[in-house]
Order: sequence, then structure tokens, then C-alpha cells
Amino acid sequence: MANATRSEKLDLRLTPEAKRVLNAAAQASRRSVSEFVLESALDRAQEALPDRQHFGLDAARWKAFLAALDAPSRPLPRLQRLLTEPSVFEPAPTE
Repeated sequence: MANATRSEKLDLRLTPEAKRVLNAAAQASRRSVSEFVLESALDRAQEALPDRQHFGLDAARWKAFLAALDAPSRPLPRLQRLLTEPSVFEPAPTE
């Protein structure tokens, strides 16, 4: 990817403190801020993605996984209560 032509742009709004930290880190890494931010963001993206893109299961676990997906739902009273009772953040009803 180092040789790929960069044709896309990404704009960021940040605090003066965040900019100062990024400048210092880029300087310490002997990179431009743009290079430092891009490399750091791509590294973090690569850490975040693998378990959300692919996962492997052997035949027995795959069968159990499919059975769990196909199983009927079970009652979850606490979830039902959470979704039906007014939130503590909602104003109390006025009478």
C-alpha cells in the first residue's frame, strides 16, 4: 500500500491539544503528521477488523452455531422490562 496513489482526502477537526500531541508523536517518529496519522489509523483499523470479518469453526461447532441460530427465542423478562418500562431519563408522566 506504500506505493499506492493517494487520491482520497480525510478531514479532521481536533483540539489544539490533540494536534500538539500528534505533531510531537509524528516528530518523534520522524514522519509527517499526515503519515503518522494515516499509519496509526490503519494499524488500529487492522486490529479492530479481523474478528468482525471472519471467524472459523470446526464442523461440530458450526453445527452447534446453526442450531443456536435456528432455536426459538427464550423469554428474557429483564430485557422485556427494560424495553417496556419508562427510562429513568424520561420525564415522569404528568396527570
